[in-house]
Amino acid sequence: MVKTPFRIGMIGYGFMGRAHTNAYKQVGQFFPGKHQVVLQAVCARDEAKAKAFAEQWGYAHTETDWRELVARPDIDAVDICVPNNLHAEIAIEAAKHGKAILCEKPLAMNAAEGRTMIAAVEAAGVPNIVWYNYRRIPAVTLAKRLIDSGRLGKIFHYRAKFLQDWTIKSDLPQGGQGLWRLDIDAAGAGVSGDLLAHCIDTAVWLNGGLKDVCAQTETFVKERMHALTGKMQKVGIDDACTFFGTFENGSLANFESTRYARGHKAQYTFEINGENMSIFWDLHDLHRLQIFDYTDDSAIRGWKSIHVTDNSPDHPYMDKWWVPGLAVGYDTSFTHQVADFLHGLETGVPAGPTFKEALETQLILDAVLESAKTKQWVDVGIV
Repeated sequence: MVKTPFRIGMIGYGFMGRAHTNAYKQVGQFFPGKHQVVLQAVCARDEAKAKAFAEQWGYAHTETDWRELVARPDIDAVDICVPNNLHAEIAIEAAKHGKAILCEKPLAMNAAEGRTMIAAVEAAGVPNIVWYNYRRIPAVTLAKRLIDSGRLGKIFHYRAKFLQDWTIKSDLPQGGQGLWRLDIDAAGAGVSGDLLAHCIDTAVWLNGGLKDVCAQTETFVKERMHALTGKMQKVGIDDACTFFGTFENGSLANFESTRYARGHKAQYTFEINGENMSIFWDLHDLHRLQIFDYTDDSAIRGWKSIHVTDNSPDHPYMDKWWVPGLAVGYDTSFTHQVADFLHGLETGVPAGPTFKEALETQLILDAVLESAKTKQWVDVGIV
């Protein structure tokens, strides 16, 4: 079968640039379809680093100006893997050039900026998606199937946390290439926009929208040296954020994120308590879904660990991988997202979250930060 080339223009070459590129290289081997992904060009401001990345990962060309990349006629899709403050400008320009767009999360610096991106892709009619990859970890997708089938019954609670510890050092600078997430001008927010964004997207996908929130944030280190200026500057991002809320279905929300939980590198967990069933998932044991089913006979009722590795359609995505019992990892969530995106191109049914769908997470993030600032409950805006 002659396949249609899908030529990628990657902007950025850091952690996410590697994760996305690996997915592009894997998808055709495990999820063959009508498209053949081609690593056409990568863009970075440092020409030497761009060329080194291109050589290592197999990109055919390099650019040092993203405007040149999005204008290239030999590019079909632009992958945005840069700091948050650049998402909107690049996405809007890419849409003008008719490119499909795959944008790192969060969508934008705020909901208002996100709406400009949505307007641009809708006016241009270009496919678009935001990289909320945790949806596509097989155990998380299985949780979605259980919820949608009604197995949990009425849902009462959704609680999630994402804990890290990498910014505890007070002498860690802010800003620059490696630490832009600590710079409010580049990131727009701290752990709320970085870690909680993932938790919120997963929650909305699994349990529906949030209607109101009450939040608290804290910045433990008030000043840090800026890596680009060498001067001490006020820290504008949140180091920790917790919030309560109410989902549209009446269930209660409890979220926590921090970079000050010593001993935790990337502990993302969620638990959902329903009338008939509870489910729990932990990124550190990502191929397992913990389930308590109240409808079981009392003699065997208890928490069960489901090893989501059966190579059948019963376990999402796993029929494309290995034999039963062999797990896949974090990296495959990105492969699954590319596979779903390409399938959407083939069927005309877009894979989510699209820019418009990802705006819901952005609205919740805006409400969380407004609540923390005003110390009041805040209603979530309408998409």
